[in-house]
Amino acid sequence: MSEIRKDPLGIGLGALACGAGLGGTTITVAQILAKLLQGRLDSARYREAAADPLLAGLFAGVVVAALFGGRRSLPLHNLWQSGVISVLAAVGALLVGFLAAVADRFLGLLGLVVWGGLGLAVGVTGSRWAIAGAREAGEGGAGKGEGEGEES
Repeated sequence: MSEIRKDPLGIGLGALACGAGLGGTTITVAQILAKLLQGRLDSARYREAAADPLLAGLFAGVVVAALFGGRRSLPLHNLWQSGVISVLAAVGALLVGFLAAVADRFLGLLGLVVWGGLGLAVGVTGSRWAIAGAREAGEGGAGKGEGEGEES
């Protein structure tokens, strides 16, 4: 008899990290675009053009975070928990995006690129964590390490 054992904590935290990381990376990419525009445009034209990519990136980052957080939390089979994870992922993406301004202030464009790469790494790692938590017990997920539970 095969029993499906899921790791709800792994699914939830992985989905949250996935959404916050990928959404924050989206916001950081918008900040990188605005930084590049700042170097190419004069100050009068920059004030007109810079708000659009920042606002679009902020909105896109929140949407990406909510969608990825909700999608990766679907194996929980609880709409309330998936919704809470989606909202928390969106708030986390906003925090990650706002903290990118600190990286920009101290390290400039290089800091933004590194911060975006870290956000992407957290998002991908969180996604893998959520997927691993949703696997059946016999597929190597649900808290079993390599070689555990296998009979020779």
